[in-house]
Amino acid sequence: QVHLVESGGGSVQAGGSLGLSCDSSGPPYHDHCLAWFRQVPGKEREGVAALYPNSGYAWYTDYVKGRFTISQDNAKSKYYLEMNTVKPEDTAKYYCAAGKGFCYRPSEPEDYIYWGQGTQVTVSS
Repeated sequence: QVHLVESGGGSVQAGGSLGLSCDSSGPPYHDHCLAWFRQVPGKEREGVAALYPNSGYAWYTDYVKGRFTISQDNAKSKYYLEMNTVKPEDTAKYYCAAGKGFCYRPSEPEDYIYWGQGTQVTVSS
C-alpha cells in the first residue's frame, strides 16, 4: 500500500510561482507512474503532468507545457510539481497520484491506484 500526502498549496498572484510536494510512504514507488491532477468544483479531475517510471520522461497537458515541471527525488520518496507563470485558470485542488507500471494513459484518473487528499492552489489576478 502506498500512502501519498501533498503539501505546498496556497495562494499566489498571477505570474508567480508555487511548488507542490508529494510524500510517499509504503513500498518503493520507482516503478510507478507518478502524476499530478487537478480539479475544480463541478468539473472532472484533469491530468496535469506525469512522470514515467525509470525513464525520466514526462508528459504534460498542453495548457501547462513550458510552465510546470514534474520531478522526483527517489532518495526522499518525494515528487514535486513546480508551477511557474501561474494563471488564475490554474486555481484548483491539486492531487498527486501513483499507478503501477507504465503510464499508458497518463491523463486518465482511472489508471491510478493511489491518491493523496489534495492541496488547494488559488491564483489571484
